[in-house]
Amino acid sequence: MSVARLLLNQWFMRVEKRRMRNAIGPMELRYNFEKQARLLFHAPRGTTKRWTALGGVDTLELTPRHVQQDRVILYFHGGGFVFGSPETHAALAAQLAHRVKGRALLPRYRLAPEAVFPAAALDVRAAWDGLIADGVDPAHVVIGGDSAGGALAFGLLAQLCSEGAPMPGAVFGFSPLTDMTHSGESFVANAECDVILPAERAGEMAEIFLNGQPPDDPRCSPLHGQFHGAPPTWFTVGDTEILRDDARRLADVLRRDGAPVNLVERHDLPHVWPLMHNILPEARETLDALAEWIKQVQGWPTES
Repeated sequence: MSVARLLLNQWFMRVEKRRMRNAIGPMELRYNFEKQARLLFHAPRGTTKRWTALGGVDTLELTPRHVQQDRVILYFHGGGFVFGSPETHAALAAQLAHRVKGRALLPRYRLAPEAVFPAAALDVRAAWDGLIADGVDPAHVVIGGDSAGGALAFGLLAQLCSEGAPMPGAVFGFSPLTDMTHSGESFVANAECDVILPAERAGEMAEIFLNGQPPDDPRCSPLHGQFHGAPPTWFTVGDTEILRDDARRLADVLRRDGAPVNLVERHDLPHVWPLMHNILPEARETLDALAEWIKQVQGWPTES
């Protein structure tokens, strides 16, 4: 493990976890994250950005300098369904797009409390349907997301599987949230050692988002979904995260239904550490590994 990881974990524990624990409402969380993203996260040189629409959902399109137009990453940002945006996660998605020489598309799905469940899930589905309606081959699309965005990514996959609809080529997640009931043992066991997420606020965030709707709906809790016919899946989580068991149990559900699963569990890395690609060597390693996996399962050659 790198020295950067040790220093970053200390900073997260002393500053960021305390900030998240004490934040007064979603607006403060949004402001802090947007500000940090502008300062800390940077896309590769030559990345172009433009806004478009998929199924009526505003979507940020990121295109690296060298691109194969038929390679698409449809990415859903995290933020507990109440903060985060395409802008906060643009650099992360651009880094992955650069590695696979594809386009990245980040829909601006609606956030709570302004728009509660199932608004986010409806936007995600509309973006997928809009992309396919534009003539993109579903098999050429890789769906992904982090944290709450991981819930939306695998929730979308559960919908497609239940309908017998055309499948994306692959699905991935960084520290995905998969169970809105927060019943995993790691929610208690890792409450103190998770350096970012304050477990005691998870119920509050869920209440804001769900607004009385069932927490076991597969669109937000893919742990309760069915995945027969799913494409290859890849996700990663840190062993000290409160969401560790969300990832482990989703892997079991996917395997139960015959889906190919690649679960990568790393030691003592912070929640969604690939966001820290400009700072953390382990973040770049993870992005490199994911990119190689995507190219392998998609049959995309590794260009020099």
